[in-house]
Amino acid sequence: MTTFKLGRRALLSAVAAFGLAGPSFADGHQVVDSIHFLIPGGAGGGWDGTARGTGEALTNAGLVGTASYENMSGGGGGKAIGFLIENADSNHGTLMVNSTPIVIRSLTGVFPHNFRDLTLVSGTIGDYAALVVGKDSDINSMDDLLAAYDADPSATAIGGGSVPGGMDHLVAAMVMEAAGKDALGVKYIPYDAGGNAMAALLSGEIAALSTGFSEAVDLANAGEVKIIGVTADERVDAYADAPTMKEQGIDTTFVNWRGFFGAPGLPDDKLAMYQDAIAKMYETPEWEEVRARNGWVNIHNPGDDFQSFLEEQEQVIGDLMKKLGFL
Repeated sequence: MTTFKLGRRALLSAVAAFGLAGPSFADGHQVVDSIHFLIPGGAGGGWDGTARGTGEALTNAGLVGTASYENMSGGGGGKAIGFLIENADSNHGTLMVNSTPIVIRSLTGVFPHNFRDLTLVSGTIGDYAALVVGKDSDINSMDDLLAAYDADPSATAIGGGSVPGGMDHLVAAMVMEAAGKDALGVKYIPYDAGGNAMAALLSGEIAALSTGFSEAVDLANAGEVKIIGVTADERVDAYADAPTMKEQGIDTTFVNWRGFFGAPGLPDDKLAMYQDAIAKMYETPEWEEVRARNGWVNIHNPGDDFQSFLEEQEQVIGDLMKKLGFL
């Protein structure tokens, strides 16, 4: 069995039991006046959806007064990280969203910084991965994709919204390896963020797309794509028609964390306010609406817990990437 459930012990202990009784904070007390969300990729990707969904929940619940958003693509996410570090003093009102790639790209040297160079605010959610195809594709299952790959590997390209050796590539390689194929033989085509990768799929540039499950759900519901496999243990309620890899005989699972970082040197009182707002967010129906809509898993790892979580991820990912030949 190939299992890549990042920080499995930490994940299982951190998945929140969610109640719908409503906010526990007194009279909807506002915790933070405003938050500016820095998104290291383009519109339509998983980072974009996570930042905007979190901002939606925080503002609708009254925990944050206003939220603004800035997409800053480039360098596989490195441009936004560098900007936050280089302009730390003027970015105390900014939270940058990131996820597993901040660990992967540091390991591979895509950019010189890592999570230790930032202020760790909180891990917030998990998102499964999925392989999807266009609505008019002849491919309707993982068996069909594997058959097409066997017939002509070079014509069965899999795209993703991350750099070669990045997370979407890594997921595709893991799935193909678990299916008994040569993981390093998979033709992977990178795009800048999930939105561009999805456009490439719909235009026929690639045979399949490796992406976050939450990114695929809306388009699948609209009939634009078919989700042929999801890396969950069981089918996900947000789109229960999507079969798991495991039920198709591909014994692999994967969940990607997402969370928020502040600039280095973020004052302790500001950090505490951000962490307080995020903690209280989980207790609101506004968050449950966003979470359920996207098929996310609640993972709440604030502060030191986030540090320990990421250090474990770094070890797990590094070992796996060496196994697959990416390091």
